[in-house]
Amino acid sequence: MRKTEEAIKKVAALTSVLMIAAAEALAQETQGQPARRIVISIPDRKLAVLADGRVVKVFPTAVGSPHTPSPTGSYRIIQRVVNPTWYTKGKIVPPGKANPLGTRWLGLSAKGYGIHGTNNPASIGANVSHGCIRLWNRDVEQLFTMVAIGDPVELYDERSPETESIFGSTEPMPDDVAAGQ
Repeated sequence: MRKTEEAIKKVAALTSVLMIAAAEALAQETQGQPARRIVISIPDRKLAVLADGRVVKVFPTAVGSPHTPSPTGSYRIIQRVVNPTWYTKGKIVPPGKANPLGTRWLGLSAKGYGIHGTNNPASIGANVSHGCIRLWNRDVEQLFTMVAIGDPVELYDERSPETESIFGSTEPMPDDVAAGQ
């Protein structure tokens, strides 16, 4: 019985040392990395990647339609999928040209919502999605390499001084102009 207690104490001590070492390594690893976040302006239909407060890249997007708007607020990336499968009411669409999610899926902490590619490139620049943020496949593939699970994603439904500083001071395009009508 005493040997078992001693073994448990040794394992606990070793576990504590390993946890402290892992925490220190993680802290050192993230110190040199920039603070990264994604900002999405729904009225501008644009997504920006920021690192240390500086704009790294801006991408045009499609956003939710008036009947199925994109969520607003602060979320996190919780899932990254290459060549996703689309599941909808009784239907499964495997990866490929017919898949409306395109070639990449970045799932958000808002259940059912994400940032993804598209099989309808003409939709970029319009308010036509079911609430997700769509990008051209080439753009979502680039974005996929720039972000990680845990990165914050902020969706704004109104222009603000911050979105104006990121995306410019021009007025957003009306829906009919953005859709090429």
